[in-house]
Amino acid sequence: MSDNSYKSAGVDIEAGELAVLKMKEYVHSTYNPCCLTDLGSFGGLFCPDLKGFGEPVLVSSIDGVGSKVKIAAMMDKYDTVGQDIVNHCVDDILVQGARPLFFMDYFATSRLDPSMAAEIVKGMSIAARNAKCAILGGETAEMPGVYEPGEFDIAGAIVGIADRKKIVDGSRIRPGQKLIGIASSGPHTNGYSLIRKLFFADNDFSLSDTPAILEGKTLGECLLEPHKCYLEPVSRVMEQIDVKGMAHITGGGFYSNIKRVLPKNCRAEVISGAFPVLPVFRLIRETGGIDDVEMHRAFNMGIGFILFVGPEDAGKTMEIIEASGEKAYEIGAVTPSSEPCVEVVF
Repeated sequence: MSDNSYKSAGVDIEAGELAVLKMKEYVHSTYNPCCLTDLGSFGGLFCPDLKGFGEPVLVSSIDGVGSKVKIAAMMDKYDTVGQDIVNHCVDDILVQGARPLFFMDYFATSRLDPSMAAEIVKGMSIAARNAKCAILGGETAEMPGVYEPGEFDIAGAIVGIADRKKIVDGSRIRPGQKLIGIASSGPHTNGYSLIRKLFFADNDFSLSDTPAILEGKTLGECLLEPHKCYLEPVSRVMEQIDVKGMAHITGGGFYSNIKRVLPKNCRAEVISGAFPVLPVFRLIRETGGIDDVEMHRAFNMGIGFILFVGPEDAGKTMEIIEASGEKAYEIGAVTPSSEPCVEVVF
């Protein structure tokens, strides 16, 4: 008699239940009194504390880690991509001045490995606790035939809150204002399709390689360095400085992301020599023979987040950021323009 069980088709319900059990400890570590349901409920209930908000506005975003998951699979290391997805989402809503309330994840794979899934959620919980953000729920999907054996993907959605009068939307950016950049930790979650092509398809690199340019780190360590969360330094700045606009440097690099927040009459000029290019980007550029424009279009080059402030506030802004343990640089200025545009000066 043929086996027509769900498990015979490649979906192991028991493995899914075990994965949830392994995740629970990590998820519970992010809970706060606003969380009204436990992991496993059909819907997550969250009762926000609205004290201190004159006119509260919910801010939401959704994103994925992209093909960085392939590097994690190659290294058999999964906790850092869990941090990546939470931090990326936190930074996306931070651009508008919002702080996170709760996060929900989606994890899909060919065949569920409960330990691997738990490691990913462990990483998510580390990032969520640091951002004081609850993991309210998620979905774990086992889809043989959709994903090849050993493959997986993760995505996440976040909901945050901002006071309407304090929302930062870039509308007050004006010529003469300065761009203050905060250092990144590496490629974050962008450019990995090109990275994998250059290192592993076009050239015979290994993730254990230690090129001299990487200053003692392996290639794998540099490529899996977690996406930074900028919530703490930016929140400190916003308490003391009138921030006119912000940009999270993700896919599209400097050209696309800065332009998203510019008013019609403004041009942002970025001085590439105003901040150090991280070693991993120098290795990418040398390996692929990539020109400067394409590098700044595909990668953050060492700047993960940008604040627009008045020239009188530039120095103080950098002091506040550096007091929080991050590196900050004055990387450019806003100039008049007939249309919003970005120029990187090399």
